[in-house]
Amino acid sequence: MAVFRFVINSPETRKSFQLEVDQSKAFGLIGKKISDEFDGEIIGLSGYKLQITGGTDKDGFPMHPNVKGSGRKKVLLTFPPCFHPKIKGQRKRKMVRGNTISEDMTQINCKVIKKGEKPLDQLIPTKPKEKKEKPTEVKEKKPEEKPKEKLEKKEEKEKLKPEEKKVEEKKKEEPKLEEKKSEEKKSGGEKATEEKT
Repeated sequence: MAVFRFVINSPETRKSFQLEVDQSKAFGLIGKKISDEFDGEIIGLSGYKLQITGGTDKDGFPMHPNVKGSGRKKVLLTFPPCFHPKIKGQRKRKMVRGNTISEDMTQINCKVIKKGEKPLDQLIPTKPKEKKEKPTEVKEKKPEEKPKEKLEKKEEKEKLKPEEKKVEEKKKEEPKLEEKKSEEKKSGGEKATEEKT
C-alpha cells in the first residue's frame, strides 16, 4: 500500500517535522482540499488540529489552490505558488495538480492550527543526523625526509659563490630566449605567407 508523507510545520517554533503514514490509516483525508482542516488523530497526533497547505503527487507535480479537482492540468501561471516570475509580467505554462487530495499524492504539507498537550518533538520520532567519519589510514610518512633535502639544497645554494649564482641564472634565462626566437620565426613565417597571398 502507498504511503503519505506529511510535512508538518509549526509556525510558533518555525520547525518542520516529517511523518510517514499508510494511506489506509489516513484514508479520511482523500477528497479534502487545500486550506481544509482536519484532526491530528488521523495521523497519530492527538489533540492537534492541522490545516492542509499543499502537496505533491507521485511524479513531483505540486498542488495548486486555484485548480479544481484532483487531476493534472497545464495552466498558464503568472504568480506563486508553483511559479515565481523572474521578470515583471513573465508567464509560463506549467503542469500542476488540482487542489484536492487523491490516492496519487505522496506528500501533504500541513501547518499546526491548534496545539496538543505534548510537543511535536515528543510525538514525532526524529532520526539523529549521522556524522560521516572518514576512516583514518596510517601511511608511512616520508615527508620527514623532504624537509631535510630542502634544507641541504638551500645550504648548498648559500655556499655557492656569487659568480656561480650568475651562471645558474643565465642557464634559466637561455631557455626563455630560445622560446622567444622560435616564436618570432613562427610569426615571421606567418607574415610571409600573408604577403604572398
